[in-house]
Amino acid sequence: MYINSGYLNHSLINLKDKSKPLIVGSCGTYRLKTHPRLPTYRPRGRLDYQILYISAGIAHFHFDKEENDTIVGAGNMVLYRPKEFQKYEYYGVDKTEVYWIHFTGNNVKNILRSYGISDDMRVFYVGASLEYARIFKRAITELQRCQPDFEEVLVLLLRQLLIAVHRRVTREKKLRNEYLDTEMDIAAQYFNDNYNTDISIEEYAASRGMSVSWFIRNFKQYTGMTPMQYIVSIRITNAQMLLEGTSYTISEIGHIVGYDNPLYFSRLFHKQKGCSPSEYRRRSGVNL
Repeated sequence: MYINSGYLNHSLINLKDKSKPLIVGSCGTYRLKTHPRLPTYRPRGRLDYQILYISAGIAHFHFDKEENDTIVGAGNMVLYRPKEFQKYEYYGVDKTEVYWIHFTGNNVKNILRSYGISDDMRVFYVGASLEYARIFKRAITELQRCQPDFEEVLVLLLRQLLIAVHRRVTREKKLRNEYLDTEMDIAAQYFNDNYNTDISIEEYAASRGMSVSWFIRNFKQYTGMTPMQYIVSIRITNAQMLLEGTSYTISEIGHIVGYDNPLYFSRLFHKQKGCSPSEYRRRSGVNL
């Protein structure tokens, strides 16, 4: 097992200090290869904040309760807040490598928020990057050597780490949003082009590799309507246009926009517009 760490003023005290906005108390790394197990158990947590970065292998975290076992893989960071229950283990068989940093201050919560780390974030994926390891190693050295202005350098290094995390999380979110926007735009266009056919939402979602519930939820978030509500809206809008501008019968219009049952079409139209198709035609002053 390899271990290397540094502590503020070479003290192992569980640090809580609100004299400054941000203060780094300690930083270190563990790398397990042959040692069978390295456990940490703090039932009352700590007074400060802690970020752990799993750079290789996996780690076992027991969030909230001892019986909970969450496996966190490489490329993830875990954030513990003050007084949170802490229990986690690293195993040699998993070839785990972890970096950690403890920090405190009078404005930590707002600083974390400013870098995109919301109050409910506990485990977040940041990817594999040598930049993270470089920042942690530099912080360890600063704590060990205590050169002039090292405390300020430590704060800058922590902010650099948070900036790197923010950039990664923002990029991941942007990519997810771009994917969602593209998929929902494709779906909306498909419904516009095929609204008068017998569309199966289940079959469409499956054709795009999406679960039905996920697709419906995200489509509604994108358009403000469920897929079927969106299709019905298009059908009724086009029915209105046909009622106002053509001499087609109600049954013919219903068939054109996708309803083979004229009674069902009339009922649905009334539900959407508050009047029947024939009454709508009369109110529009159409005399064809």
